Amino acid sequence: MLSVLLIWMYMIFTCYIVGFSLIRMISGGKIPSCMKEIDCLWAGLGFATVYAQFFSIFGKVGLWANALLLLLCLLGILRFGREMAGNLHTFRLTVTPWRAAGILALLALFAYGSAGGLIHYDTGLYHAQSIRWIEEFGVVPGLGNLHSRLAYNSAAFALTALYGMAFLGGQSYHVCAGFLCFLLALVCGEAVSRARVRRPLLSDFARIMGIYYLLNIFDEMVSPASDYFMVLLVFFIVIRWLELAERAERDYHPYALLCVLAVVVLTVKLSGALILLLVLKPAAMMIKEKRRRQTALFLGLGFVAALPFFVRNVILSGWLIYPFTSIDLFSCDFKIPKNVADYDAREIQVWGRGYSDVERYAEPVGSWLPEWARSLDGTDQAFLALALGGLLVLGLLILYAVLRKKREMADFLFVEGVVAVCFLFWLLSAPLVRYGCVFLWLVPALVWGNLYLVISPHLDRFRLYYIILTAAAVYKLSVFGAETGRGMSADYLIRQKDYESFETISYDLHGYTFYYPAQGDRTGYADFPASPVKAEDIFRGQTLEEGFRDVIHQ
Repeated sequence: MLSVLLIWMYMIFTCYIVGFSLIRMISGGKIPSCMKEIDCLWAGLGFATVYAQFFSIFGKVGLWANALLLLLCLLGILRFGREMAGNLHTFRLTVTPWRAAGILALLALFAYGSAGGLIHYDTGLYHAQSIRWIEEFGVVPGLGNLHSRLAYNSAAFALTALYGMAFLGGQSYHVCAGFLCFLLALVCGEAVSRARVRRPLLSDFARIMGIYYLLNIFDEMVSPASDYFMVLLVFFIVIRWLELAERAERDYHPYALLCVLAVVVLTVKLSGALILLLVLKPAAMMIKEKRRRQTALFLGLGFVAALPFFVRNVILSGWLIYPFTSIDLFSCDFKIPKNVADYDAREIQVWGRGYSDVERYAEPVGSWLPEWARSLDGTDQAFLALALGGLLVLGLLILYAVLRKKREMADFLFVEGVVAVCFLFWLLSAPLVRYGCVFLWLVPALVWGNLYLVISPHLDRFRLYYIILTAAAVYKLSVFGAETGRGMSADYLIRQKDYESFETISYDLHGYTFYYPAQGDRTGYADFPASPVKAEDIFRGQTLEEGFRDVIHQ
């Protein structure tokens, strides 16, 4: 726990400085008044994620990556230090003792949760190995030929490597998912105010789902799984976007900055890619105001944010977006064969639908969807029913807003529409709950919540919202408290729980010692390099840095 807190302090320091500096430079003179101190941390995390990916293209992400990051922080302090100090002083004056105590309590709680817990199955399968490759070498050509899942390029792994501190000689820490959970908890906690007690806002419904997610993954956030990073980022973007709509914000800068963060979501996990549709609003605002220079600036920022992700894809697999082969632009000796990539894509698809037979990938929706729905637990079945019903309600709300000329509803309906499109994309492609639970839960929360806010002034004399929320909170918090209490241990008060270890078999490959599991398919972090099965000699040259080619090109 202590090690987690120390790294988090370093993350707060670096992310706040680069985030503040980035927003300050982009916004042209000052930080937008609607943006809060915590928004600088989220912006800094987005920057660090892109930065770590860029650095990995040229070398291993470790000591020198952190040294350069600190140099950038120093430049930020020299340029904007006084403004940062002034903003932090103002923030300190607005923090009451009760609020400070709440922040510290959440910090301790999530640091404890991030120190121990359950390690995700896929972390031992490929997350840990992917992170170690980034720590040891950066990006290696054709790495997916050694193990196809090592070509599942996620920006979350680069960020974890940056703050893993493996270069210090101890263990490699994996604290970034927990840090994002802590930041989202602070954002969700903003709903605790007297104004919200009198009447909730639509963003509060999104916050409730954010809290629900945090309670669900509290004992798993020790894992650096890309699903967590994507979901947490989307929750933040949607909450902040709704807040801007609630205050009728007319400045395009905060919307555009959130869209740049949405590009980062794309680089973390493709199942969240369509959140980029939010870009339509700031684009329309800038075009209407004829802001050509700012439009070019934000397009450039989006391009820069996405560039290292696509470069890493090509180097790791030979494909622009692995494992999808519809875009075939490159020909190289380390390219993963098309039939292997296609099989991988189909396997992801059918696994998300709840079965493992790849031959079933072409089944129509009407065939697999009922079976998949029946396989969900009761809670998610309820959310699915509410989400599907919410699509109809959303259509009715749009019709109501058009007929009654309710322009004030447009911004909210736009967000709900984007989330609904994301939900349908997830549902009809690879609907594993952890891939897209944020959309499964947000569609009913936002659509039915919006309907409630429209009709509640006329019909809701019994405060139905508070009755349901209180009952759900009492149940969920009691279960969470009981589970957390049973699992409490002093084992990880100092150091974080390390990656899991598995029994492996070593063998020599081109002069290097490689490993594969004695049973099963997981190898963990310590035995490196490793793959689920014994590999052939597929070296492109004499060293690991030169990468791997597929068997056909040997």
